Amino acid sequence: MSLLRCSSVVLGLLAAMAFVAGCGGTVIGTEKIEETLKANFEHVREEKVSSVECPSDQKVEPKATFECTIKLKGGGTRTETLEIENDKADVHVIGLQGEASGANE
Repeated sequence: MSLLRCSSVVLGLLAAMAFVAGCGGTVIGTEKIEETLKANFEHVREEKVSSVECPSDQKVEPKATFECTIKLKGGGTRTETLEIENDKADVHVIGLQGEASGANE
C-alpha cells in the first residue's frame, strides 16, 4: 500500500476528532495529524523522522490544502500536501515531494 493511500486512510479517521474552535473560527488541531504523519511515514517508508510540522492556524474549509514538513533523521526534508475534505476536518494526503536519503519517489 502506498504512503499516500495509507496516509489518506489514517488521517481521514483521526482528523475528524483533531480540530478546535479558535477566535477566528474552527482550525485544525495539528498535533494528531503530525503524530500520524510521523508514524505512517516511518512505517511505510522505513525512514526515521525527527520532526513533523503542520501549520497551527489552518482553518477548516472544505477543499483547502495545506502543507506539512517532514524532517528525516538521516537528513532530507519531505513536504506532504493535505486537503481538507469537509467541515468535520477530515483530511487526506494529495501529494508528497522533496528529497530524502534512499527513498524512491
